[in-house]
Amino acid sequence: MPNVRASFNYSLDNGRPIDYYFYEPDGDVELNPPGTDVQEMEIHDGWPQLDSFELDKQGFALKPIDNSFQAFDDEAEIKSTFYPVVNEFVKKHTGAKRVEIFDHTIRRGLPTDPTKQVETQRPAVLLVHSDYTPKSGTQRVRDVLPDEADELLKGRVAFFNVWKPLYEVVEELPLACCDAQSQIDDDFLLMNLRYRDRTGEIYVLRHSDKHKWWYFPKMAPDQALLLKTYDSETDGRARFMGHSAFEDPTTLPDAPKRQSIELRTMAFF
Repeated sequence: MPNVRASFNYSLDNGRPIDYYFYEPDGDVELNPPGTDVQEMEIHDGWPQLDSFELDKQGFALKPIDNSFQAFDDEAEIKSTFYPVVNEFVKKHTGAKRVEIFDHTIRRGLPTDPTKQVETQRPAVLLVHSDYTPKSGTQRVRDVLPDEADELLKGRVAFFNVWKPLYEVVEELPLACCDAQSQIDDDFLLMNLRYRDRTGEIYVLRHSDKHKWWYFPKMAPDQALLLKTYDSETDGRARFMGHSAFEDPTTLPDAPKRQSIELRTMAFF
């Protein structure tokens, strides 16, 4: 398929902290939400170069996955039956010795407000972001594996999202990946996730004309994207990777609504 052009919701680097509140803040709080810098970008068709994408270079890769599991409406079955499939999938394609899956999200439909997608669990996320920072990645290991964290964090840990369609080809709101080789550290802006009892953080991205975007049009359920969202190694390999759903201008008006699942994993080496 030819490349397409579409809008991405970047965030403004205006020198002010970017925050998202999961509660109603005091009236004197000056809000600075993410995703307010809408930029049109070219998105390249990744299929012709499928075998060239590497997790440590581009930050993403697409691989075949066992598609026999179909009980995506059963939370318990997802955890008991599908988690082991994904666990082995991540081990196979990353070389990790140990993988822990710590949550999953099923996404359906179009969000009503692309600037408020961090807390949204169901619609597609129309915000250029990467899920973790060095601080929040480390903290997630401590939250999930408190008794082992000190020892595990002495070695390399990397976080990978696994994203795949549920039952049919994705035609609406496909996922786009920003080639990590086209990003620089300064493109990543810290965004605080403010809860009443704690503050978390992720990265959102500022716009750059140098960003190179890729997607895999009409992904099928027997294919899964691996997205690297954090890597503790600082040896020059990709550590974070910006990504976002986008409104594909080639999507037909009567196309089926996108249904997908993403699983967040931590891998130890």
